[in-house]
Amino acid sequence: MTQALRIDFVSDIACPWCAIGLSSLKHALAQLGDEVDAEVVVRSFELNPDMPPEGQTLLDYASRKNGSTATQVAERLALIRERGASAGFDFAPRTHVYNTFDGHRLLHWAGTQGKALALKEALLKAYHGNGKDPSNHEVLLEAVKAAGLDAAQAQRVLESGEYAAEVRAEVAEFQAMGINSVPSIIFDNRYLVAGGQSADAFAQIIREVLAKRQG
Repeated sequence: MTQALRIDFVSDIACPWCAIGLSSLKHALAQLGDEVDAEVVVRSFELNPDMPPEGQTLLDYASRKNGSTATQVAERLALIRERGASAGFDFAPRTHVYNTFDGHRLLHWAGTQGKALALKEALLKAYHGNGKDPSNHEVLLEAVKAAGLDAAQAQRVLESGEYAAEVRAEVAEFQAMGINSVPSIIFDNRYLVAGGQSADAFAQIIREVLAKRQG
């Protein structure tokens, strides 16, 4: 019997592991087939709310945040590319980290039209798959079109500042829950799993969540 399941995917456009995690989750759901009828709900989180509009070089960012050296950054990027390939996501070279607040505002807008997941995938591809600047409004509008949304409406949202309060409230909600890294995936409104897991791991987690309902 097919079981309905809500999956809240808490993530940031800036996070490479979110791209890996979302790709793996989609593959897991495909593996499960008729076992589950999943609703993936895109939720906002900002890793770098104070990031300036022009962004910051990846090396400067990693050095400031983790004390990483250039060698360590290169090794981490190689690992991300490897994990991405295994999850079906191809990473392009990235040189900068950018502010993602406007992207999150558009995701909230897209959610009112049932298109948040499609836009999330388009934004992750734009930044991580194509190396584009997700704070640039032209890049955002390209992603909007790719997701099948109206670019003129999106432009009005960007210019108006709409959904800013909603983004901040959602980020604060997850911070209050103790979430400080992404992706964080909440299954069935009860079970929190952190990190970009493999498709097999996600499939096993989902089966366990569904089984717990029977207990």
